[in-house]
Amino acid sequence: MNWLLRQLAKTRLLQGDFDYKLVRASMVIIFFFFGYQKWFDYEAKELVPFFTHGPLIFWMPAVFGIKGSTYFLGISEWLFGALLLAGFWNKKLGVLGALGAVASFLCTVTIIPFMPDGWAQSAGGFPAMVGNVAFLMKDVVLLAVSVYLLKQDLLRATLEDERARHGSVAFVAFQERAAVEAGRTAK
Repeated sequence: MNWLLRQLAKTRLLQGDFDYKLVRASMVIIFFFFGYQKWFDYEAKELVPFFTHGPLIFWMPAVFGIKGSTYFLGISEWLFGALLLAGFWNKKLGVLGALGAVASFLCTVTIIPFMPDGWAQSAGGFPAMVGNVAFLMKDVVLLAVSVYLLKQDLLRATLEDERARHGSVAFVAFQERAAVEAGRTAK
């Protein structure tokens, strides 16, 4: 097992910040596709139960109508995806995109307990999920990914600001201090 771990640690795939970039690219792609489908009637019809049972989004159809609500979501998803894409080059824009993603997935995850017929009664109910609840469970992971990107971008934006403000010597000291703090919070 130790041999396998050493071999994996040597691969380029697991070195540097490839994982961070892969997560960001994945979220950009997801938001592109999620936003795209919001422009079609089939999606507006599919979203009705989510709107009617979402404690944070129930108000949207009353304000925008179903079609307007789906357009609002589509525009928001494209905006968050564009900000996440921009985060490759500008961490402050990445922070905004990640904040939007966190808000988006908080809205969808909070629907889970309120979605009717989400638990298979034939299997004893909870935790045997079906239908829309099973579909929404992916958002738990997407919320976690959004929080990860928010933390990474916030840390990197802060480091960039410190570097610009104090020069490279102070930046190195700040990086070391941030690494020590990160180590303390991880324990």
